[in-house]
Amino acid sequence: MQIDTITIDPPLMLAPMAGVSNRAFRALARKQGASLCVTEMVNANALLHKSAKSYWLMELDPGETPVGIQIAGSDPEIMAAAAVEAASYGADLIDINMGCPVSKVVKNGDGSALLNDYDTAVKVVEAVVNAVKVPVTVKMRAGWDHQSITAPTLAEAFERVGAKAIGLHARTRDDQYMRPARWEYIRSVKERVSIPVIGNGDVHTPEDARRMMDETGADGVMIGRASFGDPWIFQRITHFWENGEHLLPPSALERAQMASWHVRRMVEIKGETVGIAEMRKQLAWYLKGTPGSAEYRAKCTQIKTEADAESVIAEWLHHARDESLTWS
Repeated sequence: MQIDTITIDPPLMLAPMAGVSNRAFRALARKQGASLCVTEMVNANALLHKSAKSYWLMELDPGETPVGIQIAGSDPEIMAAAAVEAASYGADLIDINMGCPVSKVVKNGDGSALLNDYDTAVKVVEAVVNAVKVPVTVKMRAGWDHQSITAPTLAEAFERVGAKAIGLHARTRDDQYMRPARWEYIRSVKERVSIPVIGNGDVHTPEDARRMMDETGADGVMIGRASFGDPWIFQRITHFWENGEHLLPPSALERAQMASWHVRRMVEIKGETVGIAEMRKQLAWYLKGTPGSAEYRAKCTQIKTEADAESVIAEWLHHARDESLTWS
């Protein structure tokens, strides 16, 4: 798959996710086969006010490419300026967030609120396209609700003003993350544009990824929540696409080693206090799947130091080996 001059092969991507797709997790996903990763959402207004957090979110690892930086906002001028700043940080592409359903984002007219504001949405994309030399993509939902599916019409307009790809999360804002994704919305967008369309939503297995592309005509697949605690999903999908075979699931030891690396890298990147706080939920994801693991996942919510995290991992590994279990 080509996004302008950028080759994405295989066409398998890590979705931008707040609190998840940081430098550490992107490195894991890329190593396991994600050909393109996109950062956590960066608030354009906060970035222009020199928010330290915004700059942390945009930090890239040396040699991390191709990589996109996602920005969010609804003021065309501010979004254009934020895109220039993001591009200067080494982004291979700029992704515009029009999918976030969170109330504090939507109330400002940002994220999925733009799905109900055609004129502003198009002006935002056009301003960003005109401001930077790197490709501009848009990650969006199908619409605000099932009575207002605006993605196909918006996608046409975005292509017209210069967007180079569309990522379509096949849910509405009203769906949040609870209702099943409706892949027919991906097909509807694909039928209206000639630029690449990347499908997202309810891909949990290699078969799901293949079926999404077959049923919708999508040019690529973007994985989000299915990668939580399971970055191996990218490797499994790639292997299945290339060989038609399933890889064995990771062993308990492999899961523990991956979790431990993730903890150490987060501490390196963000310091122990912040890194461990952000790892509490992610560490718990790695430890799911064994009978009795709820005890260890509960302990994850209490960890305060790297040593605490390593202790929980070691305890869980001992338990998992006793159970002689692997990833379920």
